[in-house]
Amino acid sequence: MNPATDMQNRVLVIYAHPSPHKSRANRALVAAAEDTAGVTVRHLYELYPDFIIDVKEEQRLMEAHDVIVIQHPFYWYSAPALIKEWMDLVLEEGWAYGKSAIALKGKRWQQVITCGGSKQHYCSDGRHAHSIQEYLLPFEKSADLCGMTYLPPFAVYDADDSDGAALDAEAQRYRALLTKLVEGGQHE
Repeated sequence: MNPATDMQNRVLVIYAHPSPHKSRANRALVAAAEDTAGVTVRHLYELYPDFIIDVKEEQRLMEAHDVIVIQHPFYWYSAPALIKEWMDLVLEEGWAYGKSAIALKGKRWQQVITCGGSKQHYCSDGRHAHSIQEYLLPFEKSADLCGMTYLPPFAVYDADDSDGAALDAEAQRYRALLTKLVEGGQHE
């Protein structure tokens, strides 16, 4: 056995959807994450319905994991409000970033989103005139500020209109990504 290749990462999924019962796509993805060995899932809206976040617990969990996955629906070209609140409080100066902050240095950040629109809508010639990567730039820069490696986003398009078979396929694709992250790789 080669210790360098047998090491596994611990993956933390920070999941936020204010109406999870309305999202077949996110329910399918969360079920896949919860069913993947080496993955811990945090349901922010269940844990913090009042937006009072246990900052020290969230920081402890981030320190204990190698990969942080931020999963949410793509709302108004960003994330639901609780993700922003979580980032504002948990990624505090002196812990997540700043001169002596090293808590997250070297960890990886993976953005996972569901979009109601099609992939063709997210390009310079499309309806939204920008790519998903461009819209997610604030998350990429946040990861960079914290000394983390920002991985290419994982997006599920047409989430509102996908049938059960398509959502099952996306859940399998997500499980494969998470398994690869646990094993130390990343998706292309």
